[in-house]
Amino acid sequence: METSELLKKVRKIEIKTRGLSSQIFSGEYHSAFKGKGMTFSEVREYAYGDDTRMIDWNVTARFNHPFVKVFEEERELTVMVLIDVSNSGIFGTKKQFKREMITEIAAVLAFSAIQNNDKVGVIFFSNKIEKFIPPKKGTTHILRIIRELLTFEPQNKETNITEALRYFTNAIKKRCIAFLISDFIDKDFKNALKIAGKKHDLVALKIFDRREKEIPSLGLVKLKDAETGNIISVDTSSREVRESYNKWWLINESYIQEMFSKSGVDFVNIRTDEDYIKPLMRLFKKRGAR
Repeated sequence: METSELLKKVRKIEIKTRGLSSQIFSGEYHSAFKGKGMTFSEVREYAYGDDTRMIDWNVTARFNHPFVKVFEEERELTVMVLIDVSNSGIFGTKKQFKREMITEIAAVLAFSAIQNNDKVGVIFFSNKIEKFIPPKKGTTHILRIIRELLTFEPQNKETNITEALRYFTNAIKKRCIAFLISDFIDKDFKNALKIAGKKHDLVALKIFDRREKEIPSLGLVKLKDAETGNIISVDTSSREVRESYNKWWLINESYIQEMFSKSGVDFVNIRTDEDYIKPLMRLFKKRGAR
């Protein structure tokens, strides 16, 4: 990609996602992802209605007048975004590829975090850890992340969510907010999910295309697995074949949702041909209401 073209794309995503995060998400994000606790701010004179348990007796004795301690929410957080860059992301049948939507969502979350003075870091993963960007603050850092999202070329094609979660739990020692963005076309990552979910505040965003849920009737077609390269012929004109596939997808979807629920991980589905703002807002509001 030419430098001028890259700069245009970075600027386009920056304008769109920064606008969304400041106009729509910032308040909801703040209430959904709270700080680590309360930290001491100052003392002030006691006023009627103040909690007497907050009286600072040392200052009160010194000035012979009641003073109370004032605490404020410790807002600074570390936000990690775990991004699936396996080849299954290069798929989309209507509006955009899954990887393109993942890029936008990651940028929105990053700008929302920066506006709340949080640090942001990124882990790109396939079946290996492709790249780790340590958490930092600032717009320059976010723009670097967006550039990486647009230009990063993974060395591997397949997916290993267990590997990503293990690396994440080992690399980030203190509790943080983490967004795991993937299509979750993988299996047997339940144990790693439970461990990561206990140590960190983990949120899973599943990005999928509508044709991964149901196959249209197109006759005999060849389907290629983007990660393994395997090719199979499928008679999509067969109603039995289409219904069987849809049934499998629903069973798998139910299993994934149950796995996240049992692990205490918030989970939301986002379809590539639909607006991602609404499901994210529902997620934020649900968390903010707790």
